[in-house]
Formats: sequence, C-alpha cells, structure tokens
Amino acid sequence: MGVVQQLGLPVVYRDVKLDVGYRLDLLVENKVIVELKSVEKMISLYDAQLLSYLKLSNLSVGLLLNFNVPRMKEGIKRLVNQFPG
Repeated sequence: MGVVQQLGLPVVYRDVKLDVGYRLDLLVENKVIVELKSVEKMISLYDAQLLSYLKLSNLSVGLLLNFNVPRMKEGIKRLVNQFPG
C-alpha cells in the first residue's frame, strides 16, 4: 500500500457518518499514522489529536513529528492506542 497523504478519516456517531471529519497527514502501510508539525513547543492537544485518529481508525501506532527542532530525534514521539479495534 505504501504511503497515503491527506487521507480523509470519516467520523461515525449513532449511524450518522461525516465523510471527512478529520484528515490524516500520512498513513504508512495501513498501519502507522504520522502527524506532522512544525511548532515551537509541543502541547498535549497534539497527543490527544493523534490518539483520536488512532481510535477512530482502529490502529495501534502513531508518530508525532515536529520539524522545528535542532535535531530530528528530539522531535519524534511515538504514541500507542492501548485498545485498537
């Protein structure tokens, strides 16, 4: 499958489906969601956003990447959905 960019993630609530409720930055091999940021400071809202994407998509692993850092390894955070699908 490779990498899909800007994938629409529908939201379903009580039989009501919103076709594009959210948009994933990257979906890698239908297994890992990658959320891209370029911010001065990472905040907990970004973690919550990625965890919501993981829960809605029934996936387990996501990466939060912040490109506004001196070394890229400082800008990588791995999040895990404890209760997929």
